[in-house]
Amino acid sequence: MANRGKKYEEARKLVDRSQTYAPVEALDLVKKTVMTNFDSTVELHLRTGLDPRHADQQVRGVVLLPKGTGKKVRILVFAEGEAARWAEEAGADYVGSDDMIEKINQGWFDFDVVIATPALMRKVGRLGRVLGPRGLMPSPKAGTIVNDEDLARVIAETRQGRVEYRVDKTANIHVPVGKTSFSTEDLTENLAAVMEAIVRARPPAAKGQYIRKVTLCHTMGPGVRVDPVAATSMKTV
Repeated sequence: MANRGKKYEEARKLVDRSQTYAPVEALDLVKKTVMTNFDSTVELHLRTGLDPRHADQQVRGVVLLPKGTGKKVRILVFAEGEAARWAEEAGADYVGSDDMIEKINQGWFDFDVVIATPALMRKVGRLGRVLGPRGLMPSPKAGTIVNDEDLARVIAETRQGRVEYRVDKTANIHVPVGKTSFSTEDLTENLAAVMEAIVRARPPAAKGQYIRKVTLCHTMGPGVRVDPVAATSMKTV
C-alpha cells in the first residue's frame, strides 16, 4: 500500500472505518476531513449487486442536483442552422458542426459536456473513438442527444448541475454531489436527489440487494461508509 501523507492520516483518524454513518453524519465527516488547498469535490461511490455483463442490468441516467455541482461547466453543442442559434442564445460555450469535429480530431478537448441534435449524430458518431473513452459521447441515455426545441432547457440544466450516473464494468457507480464548500444541508439535498434517481432506475432484472455499499469522500480524502438502508431511503423534499 502506498504511503499516505501526514494530513491524510490525520483526516483518517476522524473516521471510524468499522462504522456506517447516517447520510448527514457522513457528510459532516467528509467536510471535517478536508485537507486540500482547493475546493474539493464530494463524491458518492456505490457498490451494486448488478451484473453489468448483462444488458438488462445496466443503469444509466441523469439527475439535476438541486444545489448545483459548484463547478463551471464548458458546454459544446453540435448543431446547425436555427438550432445552432438557439444553442448560442441559451449560453453554450461552443457551437458548431464540421469545424468543431475538425478541432477535436486535431486534439482539442477544452469542454466538459457534449450535446448534439439528432440531425448531427451521423457526423458526431465518427468521433466515438475519441469522445467515448472520455465519457463525452452524446447518447440518449445520458440525455445529451437533444431535439432542437429542448436545447435551451438542457443547456440550462447542464449549467445548473445536471450530472450523469452509470454503472461501470466493476458494478460500481460514481457520482459527484457537490463541493466541500457547500453546507451540509445543500450536500444532503444533492445526495438525496442522486440516491432517489438511482433507486428509481433499478432494473427489473436486478436480483438480490441492489445497493450493497455506499461511501462518501472528497477528492484525495478518506472514505466514509454510509448506512445503505438510510441512503436508499433518502427522498427529495
